[in-house]
Amino acid sequence: MSRYYFNNSDGSCSCFFGPGHKDGALSDYKQSLQFQNLNEEKQNIHLEVTRGGRRVEISIFDIVVGDVLPLKIGDQVPADGVLISGQSLAIDESSMTGESKIVQKDHKAPFLMSGCKVADGYGTMLVTSVGINTEWGLLMASISEDNGEETPLQVRLNGVATFIGIVGLMVAVSVLVVLLARYFTGHSEDEEGNQEYFPGKTKASDAIDGAIKIFTVAVTIVVVAVPEGLPLAVTLTLAYSMRKMMADKALVRRLSACETMGSATTICSDKTGTLTLNLMTVVDAYICGKKFDPSENQSVLPPKVASLLIEGIAQNTTGSVFKSEDGEVEVSGSPTEKAILQWGVNLGMAFDDVRSGSSIIHAFPFNSEKKRGGVAVQLTDSNVHLHWKGAAEIVLACCSSYINVDEGLVPIEEDQRMLFKKAIEDMAAGSLRCVALAYKKCGRDTVPDNEEELAHWQLPEDDLVLLAIVGLKDPCRPSVKVAVQLCIDAGVKVRMVTGDNLQTARAIALECGILQSDEDATVPNIIEGKTFREYSEADRLIAAEKISVMGRSSPNDKLLLVQALRKNGHVVAVTGDGTNDAPALHEADIGLAMGIQGTEVAKESSDIIILDDNFASVVKVVRWGRSVYANIQKFIQFQLTVNVAALVINVVAAVSDGDVPLNAVQLLWVNLIMDTLGALALATEPPTDHLMKRSPVGRREPLITNIMWRNLLVQAFYQVCVLLVLNFHGKSILNLEHEKKEHAEKVKNTLIFNAFVLSQIFNEFNARKPDEMNVFKGVTKNRLFMGIVGITLVLQVIIIMFLGKFTTTVRLSWKLWLVSIIIGFISWPLAAIGKLIPVPDKPLSSFFTRKLLRRRTSRGSAG
Repeated sequence: MSRYYFNNSDGSCSCFFGPGHKDGALSDYKQSLQFQNLNEEKQNIHLEVTRGGRRVEISIFDIVVGDVLPLKIGDQVPADGVLISGQSLAIDESSMTGESKIVQKDHKAPFLMSGCKVADGYGTMLVTSVGINTEWGLLMASISEDNGEETPLQVRLNGVATFIGIVGLMVAVSVLVVLLARYFTGHSEDEEGNQEYFPGKTKASDAIDGAIKIFTVAVTIVVVAVPEGLPLAVTLTLAYSMRKMMADKALVRRLSACETMGSATTICSDKTGTLTLNLMTVVDAYICGKKFDPSENQSVLPPKVASLLIEGIAQNTTGSVFKSEDGEVEVSGSPTEKAILQWGVNLGMAFDDVRSGSSIIHAFPFNSEKKRGGVAVQLTDSNVHLHWKGAAEIVLACCSSYINVDEGLVPIEEDQRMLFKKAIEDMAAGSLRCVALAYKKCGRDTVPDNEEELAHWQLPEDDLVLLAIVGLKDPCRPSVKVAVQLCIDAGVKVRMVTGDNLQTARAIALECGILQSDEDATVPNIIEGKTFREYSEADRLIAAEKISVMGRSSPNDKLLLVQALRKNGHVVAVTGDGTNDAPALHEADIGLAMGIQGTEVAKESSDIIILDDNFASVVKVVRWGRSVYANIQKFIQFQLTVNVAALVINVVAAVSDGDVPLNAVQLLWVNLIMDTLGALALATEPPTDHLMKRSPVGRREPLITNIMWRNLLVQAFYQVCVLLVLNFHGKSILNLEHEKKEHAEKVKNTLIFNAFVLSQIFNEFNARKPDEMNVFKGVTKNRLFMGIVGITLVLQVIIIMFLGKFTTTVRLSWKLWLVSIIIGFISWPLAAIGKLIPVPDKPLSSFFTRKLLRRRTSRGSAG
């Protein structure tokens, strides 16, 4: 069965079936309906609600405001609501907030959002919002709106196409009027040199034929003027880059995002998982009152301290350690738990042995208010150890002693306590999360025997013995500093937007290179989201330009920053992984979602998915985007050179002689090989390091730069001059005057056609490097380019030597072939000389705009 696939503009894929496959199409249609029904059944969850004092089972689509819903572990909250009652209810809000931290719900924090999952405990909720009115519904509504904005390149291409179309049409109409006037007044000559139509002396049919011939010339000029290959070049460049970007860990969902990324002037990046590894590790430790290297094993610690640490790490945790058959150790749990468990493994902890050698008789789960958690562990010798773990400054306040290197119990005096506090402050200043581990020994008789009493027993948390203070860090990715520096060199400003506090954000930004020095790490470069949110719209526009780091930011703060930057004329790229990032991803010119940590909503709102969650891959996307933009510019320069030269030659010849040297078939052939093959050759030029040393083009820069105008005009002027000389004086230069006029005319026009095509083949090399002297650099690495140039040359030889009847040409001698090659070859040294001509940095359009404004100002002053 034949099946054809097409990529839609929104990045989706459509298909239709070839003729004669009615049964196959019907079968696939039925399968799609079955799939749709299955999908609806999957979403149509049935649950119990309390209505009228009794529980009834209803569909999730039938929930209304006022329903009372029971919640238990594993349930997904189906609507927004308020907690009525509950026991140890903990909600995973990562689908909405992007934060992996489990949130405890009680009377102080009673609000529940739809789409979140119950991680622990149970409770009942009162439904307050359903459907589009929920936080989830409002979020999905905001990201589903299509603003219909065109990309910066589309705006530029529309401007170029409109300008070229108007110029081509005006020239064609002018030529048509001139030729018709010449023809009907008897100033035209036929191929034999005889006067053409005079009113009243020939038949009306001959007059119509002559007018049609003139109209064909005018249409040919329009065909020459309009660069038909431009859409093809853009599509080929985008498709080629899209395929290549997959190897650089970037999945493009919207094709136009490739070129938009090349215009990016700023990147608003989140911190966790993009700039950092999202992998907490213990990097600092204070044990026995001294600083220890966490990478060392337990042999450097006193045996008693090492034993108690390993016991506390293994028992007082919600994570686990699994050892596979091949000896690989796998650690699971929250990022903090994994970091401490991994440290325990490095200390030599045998997790299963420790857990089996003692038993937990009571636990106090980690509490977000008390910021600590503990367990009571029953040992084999009837003793009980209480192990506590939590925020360092809080656990330290509960400790009255510590174990020194001689395994002695030492009271914590005021000076020693100050040293511990100083250690905690130093860790925090280095963007470390500080966690303290402590224990207390007590007899079995202090623990209630009755299960009911044990359930309400409060673990003692006074007079604890401090075991260790550890600093955990989410380290920056190894490649991120180099990637950020590449962006800075390329003129792209990187801004970090994070929910962390300013101290942590500042330290990470300095480490990543977003902030270059401590002097940069001050207001207004660093700002809190709350402060930015409270600015007026005018103040936000000013502040947005200076912000490098935004800490304690909410999703709305990120959205406000993106909107302010876009209003200031920036082309904004945004990275994000959480559902809360979706509005900013949707609002930005380019939304970059994370492929590993990213939620489905974030991915749906994005234009490009970064498959490895690495900021270095974002920079590779910028590199490819600039390559797309540069390749399109290369093709435009190449194509317009062809069009300008052909247009001027035909217009001048038509007005002066009443005929054109390049006929319609020849020009269509030029368009075919130069547009299609030329587009393919220049569209597949790979990105170079040179691209990342330019300033971003932004939103307002013209598509055709001053450098392109210079190169275009130099080559077009050369081709026009040479080919017009051949057109008017070719017979005498080539010594064809003694031959038959018709044959001599064909030889001359064939030489013009051949030289014109070869000039474009040679000029195609010049188009590869518009602003570099060495146009051959890396050309052999692009085999497709070399192959296309070879194919074009072979086809031209076949046309001249064997297809003369089709193109109205004659065979050329080797001498005339040599002349054609020399004419084309001169374009190489001419391009090098032309690049020595200086051009202004500012576009010419800005010069004319300023001049126009000055005139208006002077007129206004005079008035």
